[in-house]
Amino acid sequence: MYGKGIIKGALVTMKHFFQTYWDDIRMMGKRYMSPQSVEYRSSKDVQGIFTVQYPEEKLIPPEEFRFIPFLVYDLDEEGNQNIRCTSCGICAKVCPPQCIWIEQTTDPDSGRPVPEPVEFYIDIDICMNCGYCAEYCPFDAIKMDHDYEMASYDRTEAHIFDKERLLKPAEYYAGIRPRNYEHEEEVRREKEAKKAAAEKAKAERAAKRASESE
Repeated sequence: MYGKGIIKGALVTMKHFFQTYWDDIRMMGKRYMSPQSVEYRSSKDVQGIFTVQYPEEKLIPPEEFRFIPFLVYDLDEEGNQNIRCTSCGICAKVCPPQCIWIEQTTDPDSGRPVPEPVEFYIDIDICMNCGYCAEYCPFDAIKMDHDYEMASYDRTEAHIFDKERLLKPAEYYAGIRPRNYEHEEEVRREKEAKKAAAEKAKAERAAKRASESE
C-alpha cells in the first residue's frame, strides 16, 4: 500500500505532539517550580518533543560521553588518597595534541624516580577529548569526565588544570560510569584471585619440597 510509511510517520509525530502538551498539562505550569520538576524534565523518562531550557534543564550525558580527563584516586582505611597514577607517561606519549605534562616524583635520598606524579597538568583548551589517555592507561588512573561547564575568560589560571584540580575519587567515577566501573572492578578481582591462587600454589609446592627433603 502506497503511503503507509507516511501515515505511520504522521501518527508517531502526532503521538509526540500530544505527549509534549500532556506533560505540561499534568505539571500545570510547575516545570521549574521545584527541583523535582527540573529533575524530571532532565531525565530519560520525560516524553514528547520540547526545547531544553538550558541552564534550568540539562540533558543527562550518556555513560560513554567524554570530556576533560581526570585522575582517579582510592581512599584507604585512614582516609588517605592513594593516587593510581604512577607517572609512567604513557598518556602524555599517546596524546595527539600533546596537552599533558607530567613531572615524576624523585626520592630525595637515592635520586631514583618514585611511581607517583609530583605535578600533572592538562591544558583543557588544547585537549581534543579523544580519550586515548584513558584507553591506554595500564592502571585505570585517568578517566574521561562528564563535566562540560568550564567556560571562563581566564586562559591561564582557569584552563590549565593541575594535579589537585584533576584528582577525583573512584566513587565519582563509579557514579558517572557505573557499567564501566563494575567491569573494571570485576577484571581486577579476577586478577587478584589468580594472583592469590598462584601464590598459594607456590607456597604449597615449597612446603611439599621442604617436607620431602626432611
